[in-house]
Amino acid sequence: MSEIWIADDDRGVRFVLAEALRDAGHAVREFSAGDAVRAALEESRPALLVTDVRMPGENGLRLLEDLTRRNIGPVIVMSAFTDVATTAAAYRAGAADYLAKPFDLDQAVETVERALAAAREEVIVPPTRADAHALIGESTAMREVFRLIGRVAASDLNVLITGETGTGKELVARALHEESSRAGKPYVALNTAAIPAELLESELFGHEAGAFTGATRRVAGRFEQADGGTLFLDEIGDMPLALQTRLLRVLAGGEFYRVGGRELMHGNVRIIAATHQDLEARVVQGMFRADLKHRLDVVRIPLPSLRERRGDIPLLARHFLAQAAAELGLPPKRFSRGAMKLIEQRDYPGNVRELENLCRRLAVIAPGVEIQAADLGALPARATRSGEWTEALRMWAQDALAQGEADIHARARESLDKTLLNAALVANDGHRQQAAIALGVGRNTLTRKLGASRKRRPNVDTRHES
Repeated sequence: MSEIWIADDDRGVRFVLAEALRDAGHAVREFSAGDAVRAALEESRPALLVTDVRMPGENGLRLLEDLTRRNIGPVIVMSAFTDVATTAAAYRAGAADYLAKPFDLDQAVETVERALAAAREEVIVPPTRADAHALIGESTAMREVFRLIGRVAASDLNVLITGETGTGKELVARALHEESSRAGKPYVALNTAAIPAELLESELFGHEAGAFTGATRRVAGRFEQADGGTLFLDEIGDMPLALQTRLLRVLAGGEFYRVGGRELMHGNVRIIAATHQDLEARVVQGMFRADLKHRLDVVRIPLPSLRERRGDIPLLARHFLAQAAAELGLPPKRFSRGAMKLIEQRDYPGNVRELENLCRRLAVIAPGVEIQAADLGALPARATRSGEWTEALRMWAQDALAQGEADIHARARESLDKTLLNAALVANDGHRQQAAIALGVGRNTLTRKLGASRKRRPNVDTRHES
């Protein structure tokens, strides 16, 4: 049987952790120093090492770095010193997980078994798409988007892309450019809502030296930069009215002047615009010129929100997770069935962009090779504090049911009783009568529950140690 090695100079920590792991069916070998671990490595290798950070002789982080280089592991680091620098250093050095002292022994055993399972299983990384653009989807709504792109890209018509924030409007604009005859020419993008109104004219058309305070040299605007290619104007619905008039003249004649200039400039530019606004409503309100809208809205490509294409969520989530791992240099991960169910059920007001950010966070913070439903509980959009434990219970139950696990109700009841009893005993310094009163149960009931449960594993309190 492969062994789990524990390295800690505190004999008490080694003893209780080793006993908990042996109770869980693991073979365990104990070491009081990093040097002893190194000596033992000459003869054999562990299935997993749990090491303290601060020990006599070689510390746990140096040992971790060496084992990572030699592909020995996984390694779990534990320490009472849970500062940011130590924790970050452990993960940078290749730690599979980090246990902060004092830790709950059940949680420690679960962490060890999770790391062992991850080490045994090979993660199949979904192939990243090699498309010229990054648009992904198999839903009916997205297939219609792809059809429109294919039909419109080869033309030189102006295009208006509409859709909620985060639906991928710039990705569509890039695809239109890359699939057009202008693909070899510049693609220039400008978010008109991100530029102050007083600077937007200069950004679009450029300026001459001395045109305004701070204009020390001639600067080409986006129209000049995009000559022969494509200019993407994002959030066009927020453009000031005065600038809309100037843009209309450019679209009508292809001619413009730089700010402060007298030389008439000519531009051969295809315009692709995008907005999350209702342009028809903006026209009625007098906030957008109807004639400019007609110039831009020659062909419209509406993008569906993520809630309108929920069938694409698993495909997108797996792609973003694999992409994040590759970009950040992290080990590849996968979603459990329970985690994927929760991801599919979540609301995404920020659409695809929000889902991508969620997957990037999971690639970093989820401790195991398989992302569990409980890992999503550490992310934003959690329940309020009073309901956090029930939300965590719900996610655990969903994941367990999805995995086809048995005796879920009995296990949940046992865990609930044990957690409440341990918390009450700790809060009352181990006094059973006071703990029973605090919980609202009789002392006999508390004693019976303590006896009925398997040997209770206390928290390992080593705050005075390393």
